[in-house]
Amino acid sequence: MGVVDFGVESATLPGGVQVDLPVIRHPGASAIVALYPDLSVAMLRQYRHAIGGWLWEIPAGCRNAGEDGLQCARRELGEEASVAAARWDHLGSIITIPSFCDERIEMYLARELSAGEGTLDHDEVISVSRVALEETFAMIRRGDIVDAKSIVALYRARDFLELERRG
Repeated sequence: MGVVDFGVESATLPGGVQVDLPVIRHPGASAIVALYPDLSVAMLRQYRHAIGGWLWEIPAGCRNAGEDGLQCARRELGEEASVAAARWDHLGSIITIPSFCDERIEMYLARELSAGEGTLDHDEVISVSRVALEETFAMIRRGDIVDAKSIVALYRARDFLELERRG
């Protein structure tokens, strides 16, 4: 499979109806909330051709063959944000478009950050900023962050940190 596999699949639904359905098969992806000790996060400003403009996003990307979610997260954080992390917590996963795509994104909270190696893919146009975690929620409310994986991961990270703080 390349990045994705497009096709039409014949299926028998639970009620016995047979249909042909368009399906996108996806290798999966990982998304990372990279949290610094000052409670700022690595946020990307990334050009996305499909939407015709720029999006605020957390670091994320597709899994390579043979990679699990955490391996993908480590690689993508390094490539896109030039950051490495010593501590990783899994924040769960999301299915992006279940009506016609099987993409599952594994979400992680990365902490104990240090400088890493950044090597953008040839088709990536990205600038990296540090944004206060609380400011990201204001950005969501204002509509500055509209990327679904980023919104879910930021809220899950906040909930995880709150539960951790409570002990």
